[in-house]
Order: sequence, then structure tokens, then C-alpha cells
Amino acid sequence: MANSLETLRSELEDRFSDIPFQTEISYDELTIEIPAAQLLYVCEALRNRFDFSQLMDCCGVDYLQYGQADWDTETASSSGFSRGVSKAAYEDEVIERPRFAVVYHLLSIKRNQRLRVVCFAEGDSPYIDSVINIWNSADWFEREAFDLYGILFNGHPDLRRLLTDYGFIGHPFRKDFPLSGNVEMRYDAEKKRVVYEPVSIEPRTLVPKVIRHDNRYAD
Repeated sequence: MANSLETLRSELEDRFSDIPFQTEISYDELTIEIPAAQLLYVCEALRNRFDFSQLMDCCGVDYLQYGQADWDTETASSSGFSRGVSKAAYEDEVIERPRFAVVYHLLSIKRNQRLRVVCFAEGDSPYIDSVINIWNSADWFEREAFDLYGILFNGHPDLRRLLTDYGFIGHPFRKDFPLSGNVEMRYDAEKKRVVYEPVSIEPRTLVPKVIRHDNRYAD
């Protein structure tokens, strides 16, 4: 498997030597990272030249606060974790990058190989080209990424919400989306329809606790 992945990586690096191109082999899987401007160019070559005929999955990723931790779990005791009052940041590991990325999982039946393609979306309202004209299966995958992350796909013929309601506010898989949501809904018997109202739940932070076997509490 390792030799096969190394061969594929060499072939890809030779083919795309004219563009910014990064590769990594980890856990017996090959991942390539490409710029958004070259997405369609690379994907067409992956399908036509390298026989990656199937798009198995396409999903969004939110890198907000990537490399930072809200909880310091190294100070756990019998009474639980320390309260996450301040964030523990690992400055050496923080990498400057766009916040949102789209990850494509490809399959080549002819080569019996899989490939992961990572492409970062650009702009304050993240956008990226749709690959629906290369792989038809991208249709609902891209709609799901738009619904959950708010990533726009240029050229998608029917970019609508897929999992949430049409009147839903926000994108629930974003890291800064409130756990209680932005609105709550209920059925109004007088109006005989579903109504949306401000959230009535007060947000609070729960402190995780550790329960361990302790001789002090044995019968």
C-alpha cells in the first residue's frame, strides 16, 4: 500500500508541478491540498488522467480557533476538570489559513485507490467552484455543505438548504453557531401554523466531571 501511494504521489506531483500543490501520506491515506482557483483543472485531470471516476463524499470543515483549546484537561482531579475560564492557545501550532475548507473523497475502481482532496474556500462569504459537472454525485453533498457551513458553490444549479428548514437562520455546523440556536419554533393552535420565536433557553457552560473508582467511596 505504501509503495502504491508513493507512486501515486509522484505521478500527481509531476502532473501538477505548474501549480501550488501539497501532498501528505498519513495512516495509509494520501491527501493533496490545492488552491481554489485550480480546483476544476485538478479535478478534471484526476477523473480523466488518474481514473478517479467516483466522488464518494464531499464535506465542509470549519477551522475557527484551530490549534486552540477551551479546556485544559491535564489538571483533572477527583473533583473534575479545571473550569475553562481562559483558553489555552498553542501559538506554535496555529497556522494562518482561510477558515473554511471543502474536502473531497475520491475513488478509482480501476486503480483500486482512494484520494482525499482539500481545497480552502475564499472570501468572507466562503465560495468555491462546484464540481457537479465533473461528478454528478456532488449535487446533494454540496447542498449539505452549503446548508451546514454556509459555503457557496459557484455553478451549482440548485443550491438550496437540504437538512434544515427553509426559514432556518444560520449554519449549524459552524464553530460559532450557538448550541441553543438562534430561534425556536412551536405550533400555534390559534394561528394554526408553526411560528418562530426568540430562544428562551439561557446559555450556560457545564463543567465536565470525571468519575473514577476510589477506595474512599467503597462500601
